Amino acid sequence: MNTKQTSNRGFIWMLAGLISVGPLAVDAYLPAMPVIASSLGVSIHQIELTLSVFLVGFALGQLIGGPLSDRYGRRATIISGLTLYVAGGLVAAFSTSIELLWVARLFQALGGGLGVVNTMAVIRDLYSGREAAKALSRVVAIMMAAPLFAPFLGSGLLLASGWRSIFIGLAVYGALLLAVLAWKLPETRRVSSGPSQSALRRYLEVLKHRPVLGFLVATAFSQASMFAFITGSSLLYMEYYGVSAQLFPVVFGLNILALIACNRLNVRLLGRASPLRILSIGQAMQLVTASLLLLVFLLVSPPLWLTVALIMLFIGMQGLIIANGMASAAEYFPHSAATTSAVMNASGFMMGALAGGAVGVLGDGSPLPLLGVMAASPLLGITLRRLLHRGLTL
Repeated sequence: MNTKQTSNRGFIWMLAGLISVGPLAVDAYLPAMPVIASSLGVSIHQIELTLSVFLVGFALGQLIGGPLSDRYGRRATIISGLTLYVAGGLVAAFSTSIELLWVARLFQALGGGLGVVNTMAVIRDLYSGREAAKALSRVVAIMMAAPLFAPFLGSGLLLASGWRSIFIGLAVYGALLLAVLAWKLPETRRVSSGPSQSALRRYLEVLKHRPVLGFLVATAFSQASMFAFITGSSLLYMEYYGVSAQLFPVVFGLNILALIACNRLNVRLLGRASPLRILSIGQAMQLVTASLLLLVFLLVSPPLWLTVALIMLFIGMQGLIIANGMASAAEYFPHSAATTSAVMNASGFMMGALAGGAVGVLGDGSPLPLLGVMAASPLLGITLRRLLHRGLTL
């Protein structure tokens, strides 16, 4: 396929829309959790469990979808995944029990994971090297609007039509996206001339590859630090600093703006430096920023503006790490790009779940456990990546 035919804004927007299904499904219903709990007659903790169910299902959907995409094609997997995503959203909208809502969220997440895993695969089908990293950065930069506006969208739908309209809205979004991708997205999978491999063999091939493992730990621990922050952000801003519920989305949204800006910066830097070099800079900056935050909190109580600024820089560095790490890993498996993407993404979600759990388990009412996990994540990511890449020519 001619890359020029697909390297247009419409193509990038289609992929950005696809990768946005996860952030929208996670963030849009957060403001409605207390109302959902009251409506279904359950505790808020049972509603919070729907988020954990979604994250697990999203990771599983990617692990399942990667090999399916590499074997049967990108279009078939995307269409199947979005169909399941729409169905799960509709069932969630009309759920009358917490158990049915859990099941609906699981299937919605499985469908979302099946579709999202193809984003990196399609990019790798059409681009390589720096061009792949640039394309992914553009997709992620657009996608970052989803977590920025999703809570506001969810609040608006909640006030206008109740909590069920949020899930109906997610289903409508999935249906529109399904129609556009089925109409406009071509099949991009490269057909391998060799014998077909089982899903397990594909995964083992990726997991035994030292360079890929190096990039995997870099991105996974970076995502772990982000999920740790998301888990502890309300404690840090609302309880420690006393930020109001109305101001919290604004303070939280500044991190998304920083991430968008750094994704744009990454595209420019790729014209001058290699993806590995930029990734290394991003990791180093995250470690320095998190260490500085932890040190400041150990010594004094810093003003809110300083904490917000340092965390913006910390989260923004994701823009230099994720796209370059995923694009670099995909270079080694051009005929298994979706499987590689599944391993990378699922690892990030799993490490994020562990990091978020650590923040909760270690929580003592102060920001220190959160900041400790945020500092430990890039330290481990840098150390393990260097050990795995030692002696290799990359």
